[in-house]
Order: sequence, then C-alpha cells, then structure tokens
Amino acid sequence: MEQPLLKIAAEPEEATLTAEDVRAAAMRIIGKVVRTPTLHSTTLSAITGADIWLKFENLQFTAAYKERGALNALLLLDEERKSRGVIAASAGNHAQGLSYHGTRLGVPVTIVMPRTTPTVKVMQTESVGGKVVLEGESFDEAYTHARKLEAELGLTFIHPFDHPHVAAGQGTVALEMLEDVPDLDTLVLPIGGGGLATGMGTAARAINPDIRLVGVEAQLYPSMYNLLKGTSLPIGGDTLAEGIAVFAPGQFTSTVLRDLLDEFLLVSESGIESALALLLQIEKTLVEGAGATGLAAVMANPELFAGRKVGIVLSGGNIDTRLLANVLLRDLARSGRLARLRIGLQDRAGALFKVAKVFHEHNVNIIEVFHQRIFTHLPAKGLVTEIECEARDKAQLDALVAALRREGYEVKQVETE
Repeated sequence: MEQPLLKIAAEPEEATLTAEDVRAAAMRIIGKVVRTPTLHSTTLSAITGADIWLKFENLQFTAAYKERGALNALLLLDEERKSRGVIAASAGNHAQGLSYHGTRLGVPVTIVMPRTTPTVKVMQTESVGGKVVLEGESFDEAYTHARKLEAELGLTFIHPFDHPHVAAGQGTVALEMLEDVPDLDTLVLPIGGGGLATGMGTAARAINPDIRLVGVEAQLYPSMYNLLKGTSLPIGGDTLAEGIAVFAPGQFTSTVLRDLLDEFLLVSESGIESALALLLQIEKTLVEGAGATGLAAVMANPELFAGRKVGIVLSGGNIDTRLLANVLLRDLARSGRLARLRIGLQDRAGALFKVAKVFHEHNVNIIEVFHQRIFTHLPAKGLVTEIECEARDKAQLDALVAALRREGYEVKQVETE
C-alpha cells in the first residue's frame, strides 16, 4: 500500500511525459522484462457483453508491471548514482521490482518498510536482492525515514509512481497491447498513485487519439477520484486492492490524468472479489486485488462497455494465499454454492437426524455443524444449529430452505457481508 506524504515528486511542475519517452523506455527495457501476452477471453466477453482482451502483467518475474517503471528509472541513472545506490519506501510490488532489477544491474537497493509489514513481503524483497530497513509503525514514517537516508547516504530516491521516468516504463504496457490488438477502442486502467494510467494513457492516446481511457479506483480509496472530480469521499479501510490503496495521489500523475481520462469509476470490494474469482475460474490466472479492478469495473458497468473492444490490464498477481482462500470461499457463498444456515431445533435426541434427512433428500452436502445452546433467544430446551453446506447452485439451496421451512423449522441464512 503506497501512501505518499508531501513533496511526493521533487519538481512536479517541471515534469513532463511524452509518447516518445514511453517509446524510448520500451527500447531501453526490451528483453529485460517479460513481453507479456494480450489474449482474448471468449467467456468473459460473453458474460460482460464487451469484447474483452486481457494483458497478463501477472506473468512478470516479480508478478507485477512495476518492474517496467523501476527498470527504466534505474537505466536512466548516471554511473555515479548507480554506484551509490537507490532507495525507496514500499511494502509492495515496487519494492520487489526495484530490488530485482537493481541487483541484476549491480545497483545497491535499499527498501524502507514499516515494522508492521508482513514477514512474507520482507522475505520476498530480500530474496530478489533488496536490503530491507524496517522503520516506523506506518508507511508515512517509513517514507520519512527513506527520505532521511536518501540525504544522509547520498542515495537516489525512486518513487513508486510520481515520476515521468517511472510512468514512461509503465506506459510500455499500452504499447504492447496496441501492437498486439491495434483496434482496441477502450483501455481500463487501475489507478492508485497514477503511474500506470499516466504512462499507458499518454502512449495510447498518441497511437489512437480516439481511444477511450477509463480509470478505476477501489471505492475505499478514491484519492485520485476526489482530486479530479472535486469530491470528498472518505478514504481508508481494508481493501483487497491494496496495490492501489493510496491516500494521496501523485502531483505529476494527477496533472496528466486530468486531461487524459474519459471516464473514472469506483469499484466495490465485493465486485473486486468476484472479478478475482472469475479470472481464476475462467482464465485460470491468479491476480491480486488491484489486478482484478479493471474487470470489476466492466462487470459493474456493462452499459458503458457493451459492444466495445476493451483492453484490461491484469496488473499483478501477488496475493497472500490465506486471503485468496477467503476470497474464493466468499465467492462460493455469494453464488449460492456454499452457505451457512441457522436453524432452530429442540434439544432432544433425533432432532439433528431429522434435519439431516431434509439435506439428504435435496442432495445438499453438509460440511460442518455447530450447536449453540447458551447465546440464543430460544427457550432453555431449544438450541440453534448452524449448518455449513455445499449446494450445486442457488436454486438447489433455495429449494432446501423452502423444504426446511415447510417442515416447521425457523431457518435463516448467514450472510457473507
């Protein structure tokens, strides 16, 4: 989660980005990052009513597009700065991309992370060559310490998004997409700090002035949306799209995006979860929350994309396995394939057996059973049983619930949200 403080770019008013900068970055990084495929999805096209093309940036070595911008920025350093080393504040994909390519190029890389950073992220960054410094309880404190070390040690700070060199590298994603599918008429761009959208939008608009650029942010973190739309929506919360969970957008990137974006959409957490699960089920590809926001936006706003040829960036694939398991199970619950039913019973022999017979008659599998005798509104001789079960689909589950109620049971389905 990148949360910049003040002065997030050294000279934002002087920074510029052109399509030529993006093309130069493409020549600079060619052969050093994965030239990921752009593939058509027949099934997602049928589901959404749009012609869907996916760019698989989750296939990069560090599983995220961030490598492109980090590498371009490193290659533009002079030899003295390379020898001194670079520094960044990041607990996410920027840390891994910068560490991997810095180590490969012989450039010392220091990454400052909050002490609260999960151990797995520290280990992943160190495994690709980065030196991790843990400082502060929040990203703000880690950022402040990184800028302090930058000055004390003579290091070069490489921002995760708010610099034209970084944005130019990220823009190479659009060059590849439009080379593979020249007649794309819409690009859906995940936005956090804005580096990816700025680079891709600049490159795509130069190739096709009529291309439609749609920005997407998580509903819990509408920082760029607030800035460009003049709104004051609340910012914060536990979002699945932590890769674009930014409290303050870039100064440079916001200036560029103000003139680039045709549409700006916000997506809900449930929408992100559903899109992530759908990509795994249909495309057999794993994305992190931020990487699923583009598809989530199309699914939530079908009228805006119907009949259009839409390019969606699967920006990254780094997600905690336990969190992934939760997302997939919650998606099964939303679709009606997994449920927890709260049923009032008499506390007597055979009561559970009678209920289980109804499940058997409707061919619904019982996974777990929980009894509650104390914390219930029922009389002392009653109990509440929660049964976690697996059905073929929502229709089968609804038929089961109706049958239980016909037998006189009080049944309530425990909601996931």
